[in-house]
This record gives sequence, structure tokens and C-alpha cells, in this order.
Amino acid sequence: MFKTVGFLLNEESSFFYFLVVQPSPFEYTWIDRHLSIALGGEVLMNVFLSYILLGLSLAAPIGPINAAQIDRGIRNGFMHSWLIGVGAVVADGIYMLVVYIGVVQFLETAFMQTFLWFFGCFVLMYTGIETFMNAGKINLQQARGKEPLYKSFFSGFLMSISNPLTILFWLGIYGSVLAKTAATYEASQLILYSSAIFIGLLIWDITMAGVASSFRKFLTSHLLVVISCLSGISLIGFGIYFGMQAFHNLFG
Repeated sequence: MFKTVGFLLNEESSFFYFLVVQPSPFEYTWIDRHLSIALGGEVLMNVFLSYILLGLSLAAPIGPINAAQIDRGIRNGFMHSWLIGVGAVVADGIYMLVVYIGVVQFLETAFMQTFLWFFGCFVLMYTGIETFMNAGKINLQQARGKEPLYKSFFSGFLMSISNPLTILFWLGIYGSVLAKTAATYEASQLILYSSAIFIGLLIWDITMAGVASSFRKFLTSHLLVVISCLSGISLIGFGIYFGMQAFHNLFG
């Protein structure tokens, strides 16, 4: 294997002399090492981006969190809608940690499943009824941010942490990610790829909050009330489903 080396003849000239020389063993080692680093970095970036895409895909399906984000964005603006999503992401992170340290067996017991179904039913029914009852109070001119920001955060957190489907969801998704990643990569890369999933979740939350808060500028008061009512009914529907699952666990 040979390389070509060029030398400039003089400062005024644009001509080069070319010499063909054979690399030394040291140069072979240098080339091989840097080529491996370059290829490894490309693979790392591709895998990292694929996990961001996974996070986006996990957050995209419409559920109680997205419904609450839409309603809160219409009512109070971007920050309240975004904090609903941030609260849910924090709950997701807790369940990811639970799956990682292997105590998910405790959460899969009949008692905990029933408790979480009932608690989730309460949170969703309360949020849905509150949303529905306040739908007629929406005013396009009302000041945003009237509610404290922490209320939006804890609303999203409680809706997600009390959802048994979240446990099963992360057990299935993140459990399989752990099984594949732990067998292929080091612990540092596992943390990196887990962070990529979080980035995907947060990107979706920012997008949802931006879209929901932007709609407020273009919709009429009547349409805003209709959307808020539909959001409340959706949350109540999820709450009823959770309650049915709790009774099924108890008496089924």
C-alpha cells in the first residue's frame, strides 16, 4: 500500500512535485486506529438517532397525556402544556429505572396492579371532570399562566405514574432495549441510549405544547370550548377504562 505526498515548488508556483512512498508500520497503526474511531463514531451516532426516533414514536400515540397537553395548551399556553409532558417524562424515567434495577416484579403483583388501576381512575376522572366543567369558562382574552406551573407538572406526573399500562409499556419496550443493549454495548453507552429515548420524548412534548398553544391564536371561542369538552370526555373515558380494569382485577 502506498500514499502520495505533494510538495509545493515555490511560493509563486501552483505546481507540485509528487512522491510515492510506502507508509511505515507506525503509520499503518495510526490509519487503522483513526479509521476505526471514525466508523465507530458513525455507528454510535446512527444508533443514538434511532433511539431518539424510538422516543418520538413512543410519545406520539394519542392518550391521556396528549389529550391533557392539548387542553392545557389551549387554556394556559405553552409552558403549562409542556410541563404536563415533562411530568409524564419524569414518571417514565422512574419506571425505566424500576425496570433497570429489576424490581418490576413487585409492581406486577395483583395488589399493586389493582391499586394503580384505581388510583389512575381517580386521577383521570378528576382531571377529565375538571376539564369538562371548566370548558365553558375559556376566554380568548383571559391571561395565561393563571394556574401555578407546578400544578401542570404534577398533573402530568400523576397521570403517568398511576397508569399500570405505563409499567407494562416500559417493561416491554425498555426491557427489550436493555436486553439488546446490555449484551452489545457498555454501561456508558446504555446510559447514552437511554438519554436518547428521553430526548425523543421531550422533543415530542415541546412539539405538542407548541402546536396546542399556537391553536389558541387561530380558533374561535366556541371551537375552543368544543375541543376542551372533547378533551375532558377523552380523559373521563380513559378513567372509566382504568376503573373497569381495577374491578376486573378484584372480581374477575
